[in-house]
Amino acid sequence: MRAITREVSGSQGFETAWVQLGAGALRARGRAVGTVPEPYWISYELETAEGFVTGRLTVTAETEARTRTLDLLHDGEGGWTADGEPLPAVDGALDCDLGLCPLTNTMPVLRHRLHRAPGEREFLMAWVSVPDLAVRPSRQTYTHLGPGRVRFTSGDFRSDLAFDEEGYVVDYPSLATRLTTP
Repeated sequence: MRAITREVSGSQGFETAWVQLGAGALRARGRAVGTVPEPYWISYELETAEGFVTGRLTVTAETEARTRTLDLLHDGEGGWTADGEPLPAVDGALDCDLGLCPLTNTMPVLRHRLHRAPGEREFLMAWVSVPDLAVRPSRQTYTHLGPGRVRFTSGDFRSDLAFDEEGYVVDYPSLATRLTTP
């Protein structure tokens, strides 16, 4: 188990996650606080199946006005549900992407070793916005730039991410910077 803490400039907040990697799978639980787009806190648990494919993401978000929960489940065959309701817009996606959480950029990078080996991959993600926890489809491209460097693009957004040897984001310009060291 490893603790990773980040300053999240995108939310003007912080996140800490306890992460465990092993045998092609990842498990994590984390908490984040932010002030953008409004003051909030979230707690989440993430489990992947073999090949770092998302199995389940559970999230609770609290703002001054309300508390919201999300149980996002991947059936292992490309189908998704949110709180038991089908999500056909993200069918075929392998991964979730929790907004303002660089940990979820780890799964596709590890699966394709993009932090270590040349390549470019396009993915459909089940993107979860924070703090409202709405799930939307998101097309994302990851491109290996060199050892530990991967370009992330989605629509008009682009950022060159730095990864450590294990595949965790160290620096995500305009979003987050890791504060803890290995």
